[in-house]
Amino acid sequence: MKLGNSLFHARKKCGLSQEEVAEKLGVSRQTISKWETDETLPDIRQSKKMSLLYNVSLDDLISFDVDMREIEQMIERSSEELDEKIDWTSAWGKKYPILITYQKEVNIPNYAVRIGVMLDELKEEYGYNELDAMLVLKDILAKVWKSRKPHSS
Repeated sequence: MKLGNSLFHARKKCGLSQEEVAEKLGVSRQTISKWETDETLPDIRQSKKMSLLYNVSLDDLISFDVDMREIEQMIERSSEELDEKIDWTSAWGKKYPILITYQKEVNIPNYAVRIGVMLDELKEEYGYNELDAMLVLKDILAKVWKSRKPHSS
């Protein structure tokens, strides 16, 4: 995310207008606008003042991750009924076409049986319910994938 977007979201989260921030920092409203649209950059002193005004660390201000927060909010608002209506394979398949095409190539029943055994083992050994066992297995798979993924240098 660009710095301007971070500044905009941090300001909005505090409920301040550009005019209010400009007055507190001793700059024009147009200057705040230019910072928030990445037309210009605030100097380090102004950035520090904004971090204090917005009640966030300077590090958090310049790396404000609104995308992650938006995702977390969407997850909190989602419901089981909504999840049932969404075709996640099709949705993710737009970005990762393999999710659409693998079904014609892969011996799915073979993998389904083996995954089912792992799910049953997690349920029996740790007392997990079906959903928890699936989430644990998904998380383990993600960790394995991440450890095998080539690191770009």
